[in-house]
Amino acid sequence: MRATKAAEKTEVKEYKLDFEFIPEESWKYNLRHLLSPAAWDIVRRDAYARAGHKCSICGRGNCRLEAHEKWSFNPQTRVQKLEDVLALCHDCHAVAHYQRTALCEGKEGAEKAQEHFMKVNVCTQAEFHAALARAAKRHERLNETQDWRLDLSFLKRFT
Repeated sequence: MRATKAAEKTEVKEYKLDFEFIPEESWKYNLRHLLSPAAWDIVRRDAYARAGHKCSICGRGNCRLEAHEKWSFNPQTRVQKLEDVLALCHDCHAVAHYQRTALCEGKEGAEKAQEHFMKVNVCTQAEFHAALARAAKRHERLNETQDWRLDLSFLKRFT
């Protein structure tokens, strides 16, 4: 029975919609502020077009889309790499940035994001909390690295 419990603990479920907590130092590296308004407009409109003007995660259409930056982090090289810019509905974007949602929108926003996470991922409240705890631990580990360097090579496609 112990082996079964150990196997259950190590199994990490992959979610279609997940939390994307970035190191606090990297909060200042928002593409919208790094690029000119015209360049940012090109990047976000490209994301919307590639997604068929629907949310890249839940598929919701006929809604206002938001551009979401998808970053990867390599603590060994201290590189923060822009992997993609995705078109997300507000609800999926609120989940991706759950910390910000809870801070800015309070309990109501956090509860709405939790419900959306569970709906999109067809999961339980316990699974939601487990995923949130994993994201928080990852966030803590990423915060241990300082002086992240940006890799914006993704943007070469626009030149």
